[in-house]
Amino acid sequence: MEMVPANWQPALDELQERIRLAHQMGGSERVKRQHDGGRLTVRERITSMLDEGTFHEIGAIAGKATYDEDGGIKAFLPANCVFGRGKVDGRPVVIAGDDFTIRGGSADAAIWAKMLMSETMANSYRMPLIRLLEGSGGGGSVRTIETTGRANLPGGIGTSSGLYLCVDNLAEVPVVALGLGSVAGLGAARLVTSHYSVIVKDISAVFVAGPPVVERLGEPRTKQELGGWEVQTAAGGVDHAADTEEEAFDCARKFLSYMPNSIWDLPPRQTGWDPADRRDEWLVSAIPNSPRHAYHMRRIIKTVVDKGSFFEVGHRFGRALITGYARLDGWPVALMAGDPLFGGGAWDADVCEKVIRFVDTAETFHLPVVHLVDCPGFQVGLAAETSGVIRLGARAIAAVSQSRVPWCSVLVRNVYGVGGGAHQPQNRQCIRYAWPSARWGSLPLEGGVEAAYRAELDAAADPAATMAEIEKRLNALRSPFRTAEAFWVDEIIDPRDTRRLLCEFATMAAPLRTPGPAHFKMRP
Repeated sequence: MEMVPANWQPALDELQERIRLAHQMGGSERVKRQHDGGRLTVRERITSMLDEGTFHEIGAIAGKATYDEDGGIKAFLPANCVFGRGKVDGRPVVIAGDDFTIRGGSADAAIWAKMLMSETMANSYRMPLIRLLEGSGGGGSVRTIETTGRANLPGGIGTSSGLYLCVDNLAEVPVVALGLGSVAGLGAARLVTSHYSVIVKDISAVFVAGPPVVERLGEPRTKQELGGWEVQTAAGGVDHAADTEEEAFDCARKFLSYMPNSIWDLPPRQTGWDPADRRDEWLVSAIPNSPRHAYHMRRIIKTVVDKGSFFEVGHRFGRALITGYARLDGWPVALMAGDPLFGGGAWDADVCEKVIRFVDTAETFHLPVVHLVDCPGFQVGLAAETSGVIRLGARAIAAVSQSRVPWCSVLVRNVYGVGGGAHQPQNRQCIRYAWPSARWGSLPLEGGVEAAYRAELDAAADPAATMAEIEKRLNALRSPFRTAEAFWVDEIIDPRDTRRLLCEFATMAAPLRTPGPAHFKMRP
């Protein structure tokens, strides 16, 4: 009996038709509305984020179809999560995005398995994860009660948001989240449950609940007033605000360039392009002689790291401390530095929160830490005390002390009190250099003299002259060279040698980096 050749072309034609319908997203009218609002569609975002031609979509034809009397497909509404695999700068990633043109990205049009699979795939295959968020991020709305016939129980069986997977991924793979419109509820939670988050000025806003909800509580606000970029970056809710979506994608690429694919890999080194022994003469005069005069720490950072390599994170939050990633002779490092332009560099509650998250990220992804130290201690005064600075300060000290990555501190100016003592782990061997401009002690002389010598000053015929005499005596004793005599600091160094010594540290630290899980699980 002659075999009839198989013909699957009709099925393949139907597959292509379903894919074509899926690519129409919410329809031409809603796509136009998206563009009129100054926003890209989810598919345009994925194309812009990934290397050209590398996106492999998964579950494109998942959705809700209606059929004619003959069983032929009549209409198709795709699920409002688009996800798959792709590459960023040649490295594999998982990417998932909300389609706001379909029910505003809400659960009404969601197929939960797609979002959940994006999280589990990144975890299982040890690939960085990029979330493109807009709307409720798959969260429910009041309308969901009618469409499902029941009210969701948050965290209940069958209604899991998958947020536990987002939390688990913090300890496994680099996670970047971009808020590319209004992001509320579950979407906001997924945005901040990441290692690096970006929103776009003017078109993005992030909040637990939007203006209609808070207005019912007697607080009328616009989206920007409630959760715009100025609000969220200053509060530490998100790390950065970009001017455009394209800039947000570029920020995501830069962040990932410092990260390994997962905790089971090591951060990649780039070929060095900047001489490790480069010396910049201006560093000799970078710190003013008068402790009352400030200076620009960012200029010092950009001078000592590989040229053009410093990538700052969270610059509008906890502003007394600068944090970011950089390269030293091509090796990636996590860098933090005191900024005397804000509160003199004192650590307030926000800075302590910033330290905890930053050090935990460095520990999770095996990045050595470089700390350019200028910290007069924890912030003091009623505002500081009512913010719980000492509690958060203790947590920051714990994060520093519990880290195991190689650590190098350069004492640039102030190192005072309990806060100053948190400049590096005290329970293991770390490298500690000091510039001749460095000053340290239990308390700064300014203010400390009045407390310690109160009786002598009260009894003096000329308190001002007595104060000047005491300060002169103490200033001679607090020279950094006196401390170096006791070997409490490794070396007093010429500031011009800082880059060379930091590059040597990064090279020495490289073989000490060990792939694998940290000794704790990172939290948002």
